[in-house]
Amino acid sequence: MHANPRPPATQQEAMWAMDRLIAAHLFGQQEMAQVMGLNVTDVTCFGFVLEAGDGLLTAGELAERVNVTTGAMTGVLNRLERAGFITRRPDPADRRRVRVAAQPDAVAMARRLYEPYYARLAELFADYSPEELAVLNDWFRRATRLAEAFREESRRQT
Repeated sequence: MHANPRPPATQQEAMWAMDRLIAAHLFGQQEMAQVMGLNVTDVTCFGFVLEAGDGLLTAGELAERVNVTTGAMTGVLNRLERAGFITRRPDPADRRRVRVAAQPDAVAMARRLYEPYYARLAELFADYSPEELAVLNDWFRRATRLAEAFREESRRQT
């Protein structure tokens, strides 16, 4: 597990560190999107398609995850399909809906681009005990829910 003690930090220091992490990831996603010939929203949607694996998401589910209208999601799916990243399949339970599947070549490209980064993250996570990983996982999930709720509240106020 970890060999070095963790330095103390204040809430403010942790928030600044989080802000720097988010900025680094935003810029990194933008650069990855450019390499893939997409925009950040499209890459994010493709990431959700990859995460779903064989449990294919509907266009509506994707729209909800990315927080865009179904009309905007149609544009995202059109771009991803034209670029060869996804295919649309009729939903066997409801032929009016489509489910989104990743194209194998696009999956291979995404893996080639992202796996070196994820390998480094795995090395970083290996420096933490199972208990610390549980805390990190809890924090990531709770912070995500908080951010999503805040975005929803902000949208309703504007």
